[in-house]
Amino acid sequence: MKGIDAILQGHPGAGRDALIPILQEVQEDQGYISPQAIAEIGRRLKLPASKIYGVATFYNMFRFSPRGKFHIMVCRGTACHVKGSAKTLETLIKALHIEPGQTTRDGLFSLEVVACLGACALSPTITVNGTFYPKVTQAKIAKVLDECRRAAQEKQPKEMAS
Repeated sequence: MKGIDAILQGHPGAGRDALIPILQEVQEDQGYISPQAIAEIGRRLKLPASKIYGVATFYNMFRFSPRGKFHIMVCRGTACHVKGSAKTLETLIKALHIEPGQTTRDGLFSLEVVACLGACALSPTITVNGTFYPKVTQAKIAKVLDECRRAAQEKQPKEMAS
């Protein structure tokens, strides 16, 4: 990670016009835009935090919380919609106890709704960390979530897993 200071140093004399590129760099570096990042950007660009939040919340590309270890994207494009992606999303919301744009308390899962994943013939489709899961059903979703949880436990040190 470069860090916010290094990113801002890469934009000497930056003003409001550099805000979006700076926000993009911070998110790419840190995975999201933290309140600390907004405060530091505001100090450097001489902008109130409210203006920065106003710009950042206008664009759905910016995140304000870290992604989970397993980032799930649900396609809501036309083909997926017709094939039942609303039920797919509902199943994930209930199983994870989060809404789109949120991360589970344990940091394991995050959920995002996207307009299209480009896999219309395989609808309804989700991805987990970029891996496609086609023609998902409630049972398939439960299996995918269980596999993710198992994989996370296997990576924990032995004394923590018990």
